[in-house]
Amino acid sequence: MIRLKIKEVAEQQGLSMAKLARRADMDFKTVQRIFHDPYRDISLSTLDKLAEALKIPASELIETVSDPAENLE
Repeated sequence: MIRLKIKEVAEQQGLSMAKLARRADMDFKTVQRIFHDPYRDISLSTLDKLAEALKIPASELIETVSDPAENLE
């Protein structure tokens, strides 16, 4: 399972959702949805825009985590 780390990175850099949205030239609602749901599917172009706005490689914005449902078996 893939998890987005955009919220954490933005907060480490002192960026609000609004400021990140402006930097990435994206709609505020899109950034808000990503902040509130780190498991949300996003396009590679969106990931790239956010990485550029945060000035880090896109690979640093994602992590692989185990699916909680797998632990129930």
